[in-house]
Amino acid sequence: MAVYRLSQITHEPPTGPQPHTQTHTQHQATVAAAEEFLTNEGPELQERLKTYATDKSSYIEEFWYDSYLQYTDSVVLNLNPFFLLEDDPTPNRNDQVVRAASLVTSTLKFIHALRTKQLEPDVFRGTPLDMSQFERLFATARLPTDNGCTISTDNLSRHVVVVAHSQFYHFEVFDDDGNIALSDKEIVANLRAIRDDAAKTPITEIAKHAVGVLTTENRRVWATIRDSLNTNEINAEALGVIDKALFVVCLDHVAPTSSDDLSTNMLCGSYEIREGVQVGTCTNRWYDKLQVIVCENGSAGINFEHTGVDGHTVLRFVSDIYTDTILRFAQSISSQTRTLFHSSIAQSRRPPTLPGGRLSPATPDINPRKIEWVMTPEVRTGIRFAETRLSDLILQNDVKVLEFDKYGKSFITNMKLSPDAFVQMAFQAAYYGLYGKVECTYEPAMTKAFLHGRTEAIRSATLESTDFVKTFCSDAPPTEKLNALRKAIKKHSVLTRACSQGLGQDRHLYALECVWKRLYGADRDRRLPRIFEDKGWATLNHTIISTSNCGNPALRLFGFGPVVANGFGLGYIIKDEGIAVSVPLWILYVLFQFIPVHPSDLHNPPSLPPLPHPSFAPPLSIAKQPVFSVHSNPT
Repeated sequence: MAVYRLSQITHEPPTGPQPHTQTHTQHQATVAAAEEFLTNEGPELQERLKTYATDKSSYIEEFWYDSYLQYTDSVVLNLNPFFLLEDDPTPNRNDQVVRAASLVTSTLKFIHALRTKQLEPDVFRGTPLDMSQFERLFATARLPTDNGCTISTDNLSRHVVVVAHSQFYHFEVFDDDGNIALSDKEIVANLRAIRDDAAKTPITEIAKHAVGVLTTENRRVWATIRDSLNTNEINAEALGVIDKALFVVCLDHVAPTSSDDLSTNMLCGSYEIREGVQVGTCTNRWYDKLQVIVCENGSAGINFEHTGVDGHTVLRFVSDIYTDTILRFAQSISSQTRTLFHSSIAQSRRPPTLPGGRLSPATPDINPRKIEWVMTPEVRTGIRFAETRLSDLILQNDVKVLEFDKYGKSFITNMKLSPDAFVQMAFQAAYYGLYGKVECTYEPAMTKAFLHGRTEAIRSATLESTDFVKTFCSDAPPTEKLNALRKAIKKHSVLTRACSQGLGQDRHLYALECVWKRLYGADRDRRLPRIFEDKGWATLNHTIISTSNCGNPALRLFGFGPVVANGFGLGYIIKDEGIAVSVPLWILYVLFQFIPVHPSDLHNPPSLPPLPHPSFAPPLSIAKQPVFSVHSNPT
């Protein structure tokens, strides 16, 4: 990705702070800071960045990694997103261990295809996409230190870790030649044995040995406790087994059925106190790795560590394994059915052993082994406090789901509107209807068309979107509202294309700030360039409305927590005939009131009374006008 000219990010910013998100005085200060940067520090930093980028695949990659790895708060809710898969269409395969084994098998086939370079490349509208993120999806762990985190990947890993009732187990799944070492039936047997063994653990012992809850702690706290664990050889070996595992399978002892409960379980786990002990699934996790979560009723999802991979990469993985599970079932009926991957699965047999029951050195140990811990008072105390803080987080973030089924992508495209921009404007109108003001909004644009590309920030709150929400929340006629919506959507679409082409501002400015800190950060007499001390830059980096669109037929729901304490995390999927949004409880009521019963109701939508002063949050009765459409006439 090229480092574009400096004037692009300082003159007439297309995505940065503008008058609609700032007071007049603040905006004037931002403009002055940008002009000063353009003539003073900017040119030097720009040249330094270009020099730095000469031998890099991407000028932003290292800085972007650091932004994740220097994050010190809990990764639960704040960083790790979740995917909820659609149910397996074959009812008898929604037994927990059968569904889990099916997903494990398909995941192993995906890994085999990746390692043998047989995985088909991603393509978007005819353009091949960068595939480097897949190298950090499996056998990768986020490791805490007292000075930020690091990422570790073991490309030779051949085992998986399973956690049930907060107890950890592992078994090998690949042989020395890199082939899958177990049959689907053997994986079922292993998972069933693990689940049955873990279920025998007394409640008090579950709480005492819930080491996984430590991964939910503040990263510096977790680093200190991890260092303590590492002083014991048995614990150090246990940590190594988990860190190097291909992925973690979480067998949850709950059977949630509602969308709300399912989303909560996949995002942060459930909260349940029994006999004074936390027995919810919130402790049945290892958040520093990719996790495949399967409930007792076969509901399944993914929770992933976000540092090295973006949603698009994990979406490809989830789509492929879901598709493969269906094709393999079809193949069991008709051998003529083609499967998604070409890797073979081992025959159903246990490996031969040497005299005395020992395995041959070249034979993978496919039998499950429990991971044991030596618990010290310091570790026990750390587990207790970690569980307390996690419980507080869960109780403060009540996740709800809106599964709107009146219309979706088909209807919106028939109106000749961009579905993504349409939903983004719905969010803008909902927030304005609730608070009477516009806030900085973030939506990631994929930049994987570039080598080692990640994302760029689309700033959905624009002058056009502000005009739309004000018009929409007025007594203007429907045609005027529709025209305002079309203008706002057109602007959003222009921004999306520019950001996808690497023409956004956020990443470039952030890279320049990182360059300055590397050069002069240790010099206390040197002042940070005014543009990075300006309130506008602070506004961009305090995202009130964080959104992401991540859809695929394999997914039922997708979501994440708010990135700031006073913010909203809105993960959404635009389906052909519906829109699914995982949303914090407090904004859910507004969205419900903003959605019409049927598109035909939109010919004469009701008007809103005048909104109060922007600093005053209007009552919910104000937010009664449909957002997910303004008019049903596609022309």
